[in-house]
Amino acid sequence: MSNRTLITGGSGFIGQHYIAAALAAGEQLTVLSRDPAAAQRRLPQSAQLDFIDSIDALERCAPFDRLLNLAGEPLAEGRWSQRRKAAFYASRVTLTEQLVAKFTELGHAPSVVVSGSAIGYYGHGSEPLGEDGSPSDGFSHQLCRAWEQAALGFEDLGARVVLLRTGIVLGEQGALQKMLPAFKLGLGGPIGSGQQWMSWVHIDDMVGLIAHAFNCAELCHGFNATAPFAVTNRDFAHQLGQALRRPAVLPMPALAVKLLFGEMGVELLLNGQNILPAKALESGYQFAYPELGSALQSLLK
Repeated sequence: MSNRTLITGGSGFIGQHYIAAALAAGEQLTVLSRDPAAAQRRLPQSAQLDFIDSIDALERCAPFDRLLNLAGEPLAEGRWSQRRKAAFYASRVTLTEQLVAKFTELGHAPSVVVSGSAIGYYGHGSEPLGEDGSPSDGFSHQLCRAWEQAALGFEDLGARVVLLRTGIVLGEQGALQKMLPAFKLGLGGPIGSGQQWMSWVHIDDMVGLIAHAFNCAELCHGFNATAPFAVTNRDFAHQLGQALRRPAVLPMPALAVKLLFGEMGVELLLNGQNILPAKALESGYQFAYPELGSALQSLLK
């Protein structure tokens, strides 16, 4: 019998790829979206896929075996005003708290919850960190910590909870899509000093790690969704330039990043983390793209 999975954030970049793979595997999926019509336009047509437009609509649904909680306003879409920061919290923390409250009211919950977080949980640093690494403070850490704490509320309902600390996801959308125009013109290069670490993951491995988190009963709490070999920003720029056969030597000064993007630029572009997928490797996950060169070649061919 196939699993029934509830998904939030299903029409986003990661959600779209996961849904395509889960449908191919015969899963029964329900997407929770404020705008089901828009979500339907972005997702495959399938008898295995349906949509609900509110948390209250869960009252009309059969019980779910799994929850994939990916909803969240994008962080890298411009400067962080107080209004945008409030939206980041509402779309992640408040929504997760509301899901816990609704499943508590219903008296049943998914047996496994894979809930979004990010490597921003660890703050800024250059030391290699597994899931037990000590975080440093900052807005990204505070947001991720609150999001994770909300998701752990599902443990009181008997669920196994995996907190998906996602790195920079490389695919046809997301960060790589934003970088390509400048790099294709030969105008790309390192950001700031270029020494900040970039912990990345190929979209195919991102989907694989989510499936692994659902299926591996020993996994719980923090789970780093990154490739095994992080690179510095300078090395990333060099390898992307090589893959495109373009020079990648024009730096973006740190001052320009701060002036253009403010706090967002500092936390997401000038800061970095050297994150190891310790639990994924220890539990037997085999990365399709462990190294950046092969990942870029697969995406740019």
